[in-house]
Amino acid sequence: MAKDTPKEPKKEHKEHATKEQQKAKSKEQHQKVQATEAHKGAVIPMPRDYKVRMNDLYLNTVRPALMKDLSLTSPMAVPRITKIVINIGVSEAKENIQALDLAKEDLTVISGQAPQVRRAKKSISNFKLREGMPIAVRVTLRGARMYEFFDRFVTISVPRMRDFQGVDPRFFDGRGNLNMGLKEHHIFPEVNMEKSPKARGMNITFVTTAGDDKKGQALLEYMGMPFKKPVKQEAKR
Repeated sequence: MAKDTPKEPKKEHKEHATKEQQKAKSKEQHQKVQATEAHKGAVIPMPRDYKVRMNDLYLNTVRPALMKDLSLTSPMAVPRITKIVINIGVSEAKENIQALDLAKEDLTVISGQAPQVRRAKKSISNFKLREGMPIAVRVTLRGARMYEFFDRFVTISVPRMRDFQGVDPRFFDGRGNLNMGLKEHHIFPEVNMEKSPKARGMNITFVTTAGDDKKGQALLEYMGMPFKKPVKQEAKR
C-alpha cells in the first residue's frame, strides 16, 4: 500500500499572529500620526472619559445658585450656554489666499475644532468683492469643547487683554446673548507669534437660553465672566 503523504501543518495560528502584529503596527502608526498632527495644530478627538471642569462647575454650583436667585423650581428652566460662535474676518484673503490658511490654522488651534470658510454672498464693486470670495472663517463650539474654550478664555485669555477693565454689559443683544469684539487674537497663548505676527480682530458670541440680559449676565457672571462694575456717582454737596 502506498504511504500516506504527510499533511501540511495548519497555518491558522500563524495567520492569527500576523493579524495581531498588523493591528499593533497600524495602532502604533496611528499614534505617531496623531502626535505629528497635534504638533502641527490639527484637531484630535477628545478622550471619552475626559471631564470638563467648567461643566462640573455649572452642574454643581452655578445651577443651584441660579435656581435660588431666580426663584426657579425646575433645573431645566435654569439658563445655560448652548453654543459659542467665533468669527475671524480675513479681508486680505481676496488678494492673498495664504492669509486665509493662516487664519484657519490660528482658529483651529484656539478652538480645537476645524473652522468653516465663509464666503461673500453678493458682489460689491467699491470693495473689489465678488460673490463667492472667501472673506472669513467661523467655528461653532458645543458640548465639551464649548466649556473647555470658555474655561481657557475666562481664566487665561481675558487677563492678557491690554487695559482690560471688565466686559461691558451693553454687549448683550437683549435676549441674553453676549457679543464680544476683540482687537487682537494674540491674547490666546496657543497662537504662534512667529507664524502670525499680524494681530487679527475676532468676534465671539456666547449664546444662552436666558431670554433676557439680566439672566444672561447672572449666568455668565456665576461662571466667571468678569463684567464691568457700575461707577457710583458721589452726591453733590
